Amino acid sequence: MTAAHAVLTLARRGLLTPGSPLRIVRQISALRQWGYGLGGSLLSAAARSPSRVALIDPSGSISYAALSSSACSLASSLRSAHGIGPGDRVGVLCHNDLDFVLSVAALSLLGADAVLINTGFSSSQVEAVVRDHGLRLVLGSSSFDLPGLVVPSSALALASTLASASASASALEPPARPGRTVVLTSGTTGTPKGARRPNPRGPAPLVAILDRIPVRAGSRVLIAAPLFHTWGYAALQLAFGLRASVVLSPRFTPASASTLVREHGCTSVFAVPVMLSRLLEAGCVLPGVRVVAVSGSALPGDLATRFMSVHGSVLYNLYGSTEVSWASVATPAELRRSPGTAGRPPHGTRVVVLSPSGSPVPAGVVGRIFVGNSMLFEGYAGGAFPGPAAADGLLATGDLGVLDDSGLLTVVGREDDMVISGGENVFPSAVEDLLATLDGVREVAVVGVPDADFGERLAAFVVRSSTALSADEVRDHVRRLGARFAVPRDVHFVAALPRTTTGKVIKRELFGEE
Repeated sequence: MTAAHAVLTLARRGLLTPGSPLRIVRQISALRQWGYGLGGSLLSAAARSPSRVALIDPSGSISYAALSSSACSLASSLRSAHGIGPGDRVGVLCHNDLDFVLSVAALSLLGADAVLINTGFSSSQVEAVVRDHGLRLVLGSSSFDLPGLVVPSSALALASTLASASASASALEPPARPGRTVVLTSGTTGTPKGARRPNPRGPAPLVAILDRIPVRAGSRVLIAAPLFHTWGYAALQLAFGLRASVVLSPRFTPASASTLVREHGCTSVFAVPVMLSRLLEAGCVLPGVRVVAVSGSALPGDLATRFMSVHGSVLYNLYGSTEVSWASVATPAELRRSPGTAGRPPHGTRVVVLSPSGSPVPAGVVGRIFVGNSMLFEGYAGGAFPGPAAADGLLATGDLGVLDDSGLLTVVGREDDMVISGGENVFPSAVEDLLATLDGVREVAVVGVPDADFGERLAAFVVRSSTALSADEVRDHVRRLGARFAVPRDVHFVAALPRTTTGKVIKRELFGEE
């Protein structure tokens, strides 16, 4: 990434506007001292725009100056009362609220590692996270119910921690070691793994995202995606880098999202794809938004087209993973041209599609997707799991994809999801996209199941919007629009698809949903 491109991108997004010379000096000084992690970004934003609203949640609003002061106070309390310092691991179990932001910012300032715990985890999963990651403390928001939560004896309840945090903060010094963020994978295929996320070493990650997603400095941003998820956390980092005002709600509903956008004048929304489906089903709109950025799972069927027919050309789809951060972004124009596309890599990002032998495949040929950028993860915490495959400084996403002649990337499915039926390779996601266009289908998931004659066969799990829809109509729709070998022989009508809190379908649980 060239310096000229970075400056141009930051200028286009409103970050290089004139300001008080003293505040600009303090802003730059904060970044030099504390780095580009969440804590440093918060202190930098507070130095430049102290009175601007930093955060709005059900408890009220708070300025950048007040949020920065509160984070420093909590950091001081964690250090003095609990001995938390560089390298210590602390769990954060919070909904989207002020407590999450305070906790992670304070840990960043101390150089401690924040382990973001999925609020949808079962008690046994939370216990496993505490044990496997050796957490010294678990911070849970005051709005979070913790029945039956088991933590090490050294951990304290959040209520006492936050109460002590009201004490005056002693002077903090930049830690000798920057704190890291550990994001737990979704666990859709088994035990969640803790991916160690690096701290940004400069503005390159901010520039990369802003290169393709035009969020403006100082704007109001609703983050509906869970903050414990890579996409929600990235949105928070991006918002602080833009000195934007963040709007949060502990739980997403279509009505609440529409109300928050209207009441607070949000012009950008960060969400996961299933939230768009829920908005359309409920007939709720996001008035006045200019950017709706989604990530975390594939955009099914014609969802992009249907959403933009209501909201206009505002939808941006980021493809990435916990391990590689971002890979590519599809703009509204690209999504109108190809609703299922993952778009193009931002400036400074490299995406290649390789054959099993590791050589690049021609345009139009399916291969393994590899990504290179400045925020590739540092490995899984504890080293209990092998990392993804690497090639020439690039990491595999675990997905199969294809590049067209113009450079647009399309993800066709997970490497381990491909079904071989009667010698034919079938990608379940392609069948899902076909069925998503059938009247009467609300949601659908397709998987491979063992078959004595063909090795595997396809099974479709369909949530109907009309009870009149039959299994034969499902098969006929695929037979008419797709390949003969892509027709699902098994069709199961279910009340709902099992999903993670970020909207991904948990396919291993499908057979328990009938």
